[in-house]
Amino acid sequence: QVQLVESGGGLVQAGGSLRLSCAASGSIFSINFMGWFRQAPGKQRELVASITSITSGISTAYADSVKGRFTVSRDNAKNTVYLQMNVLKPEDTAVYYCNYHVKHHIAATTEFSYWGQGTQVTVSS
Repeated sequence: QVQLVESGGGLVQAGGSLRLSCAASGSIFSINFMGWFRQAPGKQRELVASITSITSGISTAYADSVKGRFTVSRDNAKNTVYLQMNVLKPEDTAVYYCNYHVKHHIAATTEFSYWGQGTQVTVSS
């Protein structure tokens, strides 16, 4: 019902930057939570950054390891979330996934979680 398509991954040297995008299409009334997760080989998937719609606006959250280097933003008109990654480090190497919590119609009381296919980010030292 909802498809998420990620783009922007690649290979970059340490200290460089990348910008990830995740665009959603399908049956969408609203998207409350948009998040970026990552999973490195042999490790659990972890939350990197999130941006959530709240009554007074939006709320963002970041993993301690990326604070001050990564910035999450969203374009509600395009159902798209972005992750600007600066001062990349080799330890940022992972597959990055976007995750949306979607409400399908105005009367819905349940949100459904959808994942992107993942995009590889590799940071060389």
